[in-house]
Amino acid sequence: MKKKYFLIILFFCMNTNAQSLKLALNWKPEPQFGGFYAAEVEGIFHKKSLNIRIIPGSAGTPTIQAVSAGQAEFGIVSAEEVPVSRLHGSDIVALFAVYQTNPQSILAHAEDDFKSIKDIFNSNATFAVQKGLPFFLYLLKKLGKPQVKLVPSLGGITNFLTDPHFVQQGFATAEPLLIEKRGIKVKVFKISDEGFNPYLTVLVARKAFIEKNPLLVKKVVDAVREGWQIYLDQPMKTNGVMHRLNPSMDEATFQASSQAQKSFIETEETAEHGLGLMTQKRWEILCEQLKMVGAIRQVPDVKDLFLNL
Repeated sequence: MKKKYFLIILFFCMNTNAQSLKLALNWKPEPQFGGFYAAEVEGIFHKKSLNIRIIPGSAGTPTIQAVSAGQAEFGIVSAEEVPVSRLHGSDIVALFAVYQTNPQSILAHAEDDFKSIKDIFNSNATFAVQKGLPFFLYLLKKLGKPQVKLVPSLGGITNFLTDPHFVQQGFATAEPLLIEKRGIKVKVFKISDEGFNPYLTVLVARKAFIEKNPLLVKKVVDAVREGWQIYLDQPMKTNGVMHRLNPSMDEATFQASSQAQKSFIETEETAEHGLGLMTQKRWEILCEQLKMVGAIRQVPDVKDLFLNL
C-alpha cells in the first residue's frame, strides 16, 4: 500500500511540476494567432511539457501592460509598442515576430480609382482611422496634412458597405475578404509600401523572466515556431477550433484569411533562418521612425529590444 501511495504522489508531482503560463492575445481568436493555437491543438505545448493558457483579447486589450505587470508571462503586441514601453520603464523583450510584412492597410472602394494613399489624402472621401497610431503619424509626416474628412475608426465594415466613398484602416488579410463577400470590390493600400513596416503579432516577455527561465522561454519559442509551421501548412483543424471560440468569423473566412496571410509571414529570410526572425536593422529603422513622429523621445538600445532564439 505504501508503494502504491508513493507512486500516486510521484505521479501528481510530475504532472503539476510544469509551470502554469499565460499567453495574452490582443484580439479575438483569428488566423493572425493561428500558430499559437496550433501549438495547443496539435499537442506541441504538451509534448514540450508546457502548460500554457491562451487568453483571447479584444479591441484595445493592453497586453504589453499585462506582461509588464506580471499578469501574463507572454503577450502579443505590435513592434511599435516595445520601444515605447521600454522608454516608460518596462523590460519587455520581443522573442518572435509572426508577420514579417505588416498587413496594416488603407481600404478604399475600387470605383474611386485611387492610385495611392496620397490620392486618398487629397480627396473629399471620408476616412475612418485612429489618428494617434504610429502608422498614421508617419503618413502625416510623409504626405502632409490631409484634405480627406477624418472620422474615428469604430471597427467593422458597416460604414464601408453603405458609403461608396468611405475609406478605412484595416488589415490586408481580413477586412477585404469580408467586404468582397458582400459583393463590393475593394482596393488595398499597404502601409508597408510607404516605408513603415514594423513587425506585427510579436511574442514578448519580460527580460527578468527570460533571464530567470532561459530554457523554458526557449521551449516556448520553439513550440510557437513549430505551431506556426503546422498552421501555415495545414490550418483547417486549428481554424475549426478557433471558429468555435470566435463564431463571429465564419469558417470560409477563417480559411481564406489563413491563406491570404501566408505571404506576410513567410519570406526569403524566414525560409533561410526560420519563422519569427527579427533583425537589428529593422528595429533600428522602426525606432528612428517612431522618434521622427514623436512617439518616442529617444532611441533605446536596439540590441536590447529583441532576442532571436
